[in-house]
Amino acid sequence: MSQITALQPQTEVRPFRIDIPEEALVDLRNRIEATRWPTKELVTDRSQGVQLATTQALASYWTTDYDWRKCEARLNALPQFTTVIDGVEIHFIHVRSEHENALPLIMTHGWPGSVIELLETVGPLTDPTAHGGSAEDAFHLVMPSLPGYGFSGEPTELGWDSGRVGRAWAGLMKRLGYDRYVAQGGDVGALVTDLMARQAVEGLAGIHVNLLTAVLAIGDRLPKESEQERTAAEAFAVFKQSGFGYFLEMATRPETIGYAMLDSPIALAAWMLDHDTDSYNKIARAFVDGKPTGNLTRETIVDNITLYWLTGTGASAARSYWEDGRALAAALASGQPPPPVSVPVGFTTFPDEIWASPRSWVEAVYPGLAYFNAAEKGGHFAAWEEPQLFTSELRSAFKSLR
Repeated sequence: MSQITALQPQTEVRPFRIDIPEEALVDLRNRIEATRWPTKELVTDRSQGVQLATTQALASYWTTDYDWRKCEARLNALPQFTTVIDGVEIHFIHVRSEHENALPLIMTHGWPGSVIELLETVGPLTDPTAHGGSAEDAFHLVMPSLPGYGFSGEPTELGWDSGRVGRAWAGLMKRLGYDRYVAQGGDVGALVTDLMARQAVEGLAGIHVNLLTAVLAIGDRLPKESEQERTAAEAFAVFKQSGFGYFLEMATRPETIGYAMLDSPIALAAWMLDHDTDSYNKIARAFVDGKPTGNLTRETIVDNITLYWLTGTGASAARSYWEDGRALAAALASGQPPPPVSVPVGFTTFPDEIWASPRSWVEAVYPGLAYFNAAEKGGHFAAWEEPQLFTSELRSAFKSLR
């Protein structure tokens, strides 16, 4: 991993290659084998947290069948770079399409994800003719790691909320020579993408998101008249009542949970798995029953967890929730509505999302909605779980902007 030095120009874009020392992998295995396990939960579901059978199956796979070097080689086969933006070293994958009129796209992951959750979309987005599309579907693809995540540096000062990340992404696209581009995001990436549009960052021509993050602020004021609206409202209420623990902990005490995530690989894995019920159930099936859902396989799940472990980013990633929590509280206290979005917005609702937002909710947040579709399958990690369907959605959402 590279280090920032005073001799490096702050606008330089440098090639990046991953080379994890073998001793780090040996230490990882030793720590997993030394895990002190809790007793089995007293319920038959996840209501007491991540189930012992799931974590023990994950640990067994991690120490016996898993090979980090395969993931490392896959990432190193892609063009990776780092550059310093606003004092933070940003890691990103940048794949330029061979198709002449490809549309530049910056795509942002979320938590507990990373660029790994997006990897299956790289080929279809940049080389569509090899993946059932046409040359007119091509994108030049930029996939950065959020500050404090993965191989990006962690901020050393306060203020790195998603709005600041969005401004950094605009700076990154300008540095790469893109004066017109589109942006996409889910989870934290959806908030970053939304704020890029609300801040009207330079060069942004349109956005696509697959999570309606505004529900966290205005969910109680959204309509609840149709069956779809009531279903979404109930799902959001359940999330706030029984699935909000990880969110509140990281938004208020990220350092506290960081100690466990940096000391124990199984504590890190359990914390990352305890996100939402649908995703957890799919991940548990992959490990306990050997039945993956789409590309949400044992290998790719452990790839993602291992990335967090090897980069030591459990605490720094959690701090992004603290920053966004402060920014949201300040915005609500101001009493001022958020700036409007003036670029075209595309939105895809995946049926297994934490709250599957109906069109009426999306139009309430984005009055100028340009594209909407309710997908047939897929959940919170849509690009990871259903990469082909996800790619098709992006092609459709941005078609009018080419």
